[in-house]
Amino acid sequence: MKKDWPCAPVSLQNVSPNAMRMARLLRMSRRDVLLTGMGAAVTYGVASGVAGAADAPSAPAQGADPVAAQFMAVSRLLTDRPTLDLRIGNALYAGIVQSDAGRQAQISALHDLMSKEQFSSATTFAAAAEKADPALKDVIHDILTGWYRGVADGKVVVYRSALMFDITKDAVYPKTYATGGPFYWTTQPPEVDRPTGHPALSPSKFVVEPT
Repeated sequence: MKKDWPCAPVSLQNVSPNAMRMARLLRMSRRDVLLTGMGAAVTYGVASGVAGAADAPSAPAQGADPVAAQFMAVSRLLTDRPTLDLRIGNALYAGIVQSDAGRQAQISALHDLMSKEQFSSATTFAAAAEKADPALKDVIHDILTGWYRGVADGKVVVYRSALMFDITKDAVYPKTYATGGPFYWTTQPPEVDRPTGHPALSPSKFVVEPT
């Protein structure tokens, strides 16, 4: 018969916290192991489904404004940029449309003109648009003001990502931003070539805005 060795009671005061934690881990029951495995399988299945959904092309949301996509296409041509931030574009579009009830129809007219002809640059496109309908100059002005200044309907939509800072980032930093090293303002800024092109649109009324 196997001899039973006496076992002295263990005082919890003499057991280290690490030992107590290890003891609890070792007491994990078979049920806990099964539940953990089932939970991991479910999590993996959900994650696989999410990954598959992300890889698949996203369908347009129900009720989405088709003119918003036209706005992005027109904006890419007017700014001579292959890509633009969609989130900023949606915010600018909402502000521009809210500022004037006729802006949607004008944006569609710009998109139709762009689709009919192949324009080599924003200059030729803007000139052709104003020639086709002088009223289109105003919506072109709103679009360019939105992207370059970050303002739509008199409200600031975006600041740091406005395109006016992107084209001068090698020489001028946005106000309240210091992306250079210490005392960067004491160095001579790089020379900027004087523009040699001509305005695509006819002159507009000069408006002095508060700063």
